[in-house]
Amino acid sequence: MLRMKAMVLKGLTDFRQTSSPLEMMELPVPLPGPGEVLLKVATCGVCHTELDEIEGRTAPSFFPIALGHQVVGRIVSLGPEVEGLQVGDRVGVGWIYSACGNCSYCRRGEENLCPEFRATGRDAHGGYAEYMLAKAAFVVPLPAEIQDVKAAPLLCAGAIGYRSLVLAGIQNGEPLGLTGFGASAHLVLKMTRFLYPDSDIYVFARHPAEREFALQLGASWAGEQDTESPVKLRAIIDTTPAWKPVVQALKNLEPGGRLVINAIRKEEKDKEALLKLDYSRDLWLEKEIKSVANVTRKDLETTLNLSIQVPILPEVETYSLRDANQALEELQHSGKRGAKVLLIEEVL
Repeated sequence: MLRMKAMVLKGLTDFRQTSSPLEMMELPVPLPGPGEVLLKVATCGVCHTELDEIEGRTAPSFFPIALGHQVVGRIVSLGPEVEGLQVGDRVGVGWIYSACGNCSYCRRGEENLCPEFRATGRDAHGGYAEYMLAKAAFVVPLPAEIQDVKAAPLLCAGAIGYRSLVLAGIQNGEPLGLTGFGASAHLVLKMTRFLYPDSDIYVFARHPAEREFALQLGASWAGEQDTESPVKLRAIIDTTPAWKPVVQALKNLEPGGRLVINAIRKEEKDKEALLKLDYSRDLWLEKEIKSVANVTRKDLETTLNLSIQVPILPEVETYSLRDANQALEELQHSGKRGAKVLLIEEVL
């Protein structure tokens, strides 16, 4: 039986108490079943959702598990009943591992809301490994113009960012705010400048380096997260893991404005910030809050196609698979620009 190396999570842990929640293990290379393909993983993006999985806010379905849901790889084996794909195809896998395809949500193209939605790296092994299985119906072909290392962040940071921008519902010329400026937000800024060239973009970020990066990419203004924006905003997209920026963002919305929360979970540590929500200041005059739930295959495909037109290729910092813990540590604490990507072929 062939073996592979994987960085796995063996159980829930408080990331603040350990800098090494993942362990390198040898696992058997899986065999694809009906409707599945086996991928040799080339790169895998590192996402804040992995921290949510490690600490149990969106806990994995089983242990040990290989995390990772921004996966670029090549098909090395086909299971029975696979059509339209062949060995050697270069494909991507996002957060959506599978959905039922039959419920009312799936039938109207909202498979992200499917009650049987399964997530890559949470409900099935993900891309922090040399090989992984994927559902053939849920892999997406990757444009040849996009390198492996640049493609990985587009499969989550890019796709969920695109979905957030659509849900924000702005028109060209209306001002947009971005709270937090990591992997997803810097791609949203690039998309916004292309799709809504007359819209000013206001960025709220903790770290000076993030604010400077936002200005370099074309933001009209950048300030700290608790700063009042120079103008009231039509919409704000929040990409932070905390509650406090939610309240801070609401006060910067214009009447009828919309806050879009782009986070699968929020941390509990500052939940008391919600008690400071002032109805007349923060929600009155028909302001609204909308969450982003998962992504669809259509989101992935649209983001990849859009990335070629703009281009919206991400800024990336790379790590070997063995350095996945370091990448997660820096993701949580540093203000470095862009996205983090594991080079899976550089295992040792």
